[in-house]
Order: sequence, then structure tokens, then C-alpha cells
Amino acid sequence: MMDDIESTADRTMVLQRIIRAPRSVVWSVWMNPETLPLWWGPEGFSCRTRRIELRSGGEWVFDMIAPEGTAFPNHHLYHEVQPEERIRYALLWGENGPKHADAIVAMEEEDGTTKVTLTMIFSTAAEYQTAKGFGAEELGQQTLTKLERLAASH
Repeated sequence: MMDDIESTADRTMVLQRIIRAPRSVVWSVWMNPETLPLWWGPEGFSCRTRRIELRSGGEWVFDMIAPEGTAFPNHHLYHEVQPEERIRYALLWGENGPKHADAIVAMEEEDGTTKVTLTMIFSTAAEYQTAKGFGAEELGQQTLTKLERLAASH
């Protein structure tokens, strides 16, 4: 196990947020096909969904649309969904495109709040450095801020 951790350390990004909402609310906002596209992506971005099935074995095929209109094709393949606890999925560049990362979302209830941990293990150290270079950590935090805003309104 330690070898696995060491072998991915140079390509792993971890984002955390304490969200002031119960885990059941955060989970429902994340796993609802109507609400997920409303908060996914950095500030100013929107999502255009082509297909969405949020379950183990399901997928979300969508474009993230930048404020100036540039479309970024995405494809999430859901490998594991443990209600209110864990989501494991692969991130692909466009529908059936090359995989650039695996992601694990963990949710823990803490005194009426929810600790969300999003771990992304990039396919290569170069993919990680590219993501870090374009500000993926800050953009990911913006995404979690949007999640928090929507969860607080439910």
C-alpha cells in the first residue's frame, strides 16, 4: 500500500472544503442530474450536458463552457457510488477521449457540516504539472465554493 501512495504522490491533487450543510444535502446536490451541472466548474463557467447517469457504471458527458464561450469537452465514467460517502470516477478529455485523471470524492459529516475531500490522481506527472500550471487547484476551489453556495440554498 505504501508503494502505491508513493508512486502516485507526484501526480496527486487534494482539495478539501468544509461545507455548512448536512451531508445528505451536499450529496443530493452533487448526485442530482439537475443540480450537478449548475455548480460544476470554476466561477463564470457553465455546463452543457449531453448525457448524465449518476450511478456506478454511469457517465456524465458534457462540455464546460468558459465565460467567453470556449467549450471544453468532458466525460466522467462513474466506477463506484456509495451513497453519502464516496464517489470514484475517471475524467476523460471528451467523450471516450484519453483519461487524464481518476477522482475520489469522500464526504464526512462533522457536527452538521460536511467535509468534502476531492482527490485527483492524474495519469502522469506531466498531466498533474499541466493542471497545476493552469491553476487547477484554485479553479477546483472555485468549483467547491459553487457547490457550497448551492448546498446552502437547499
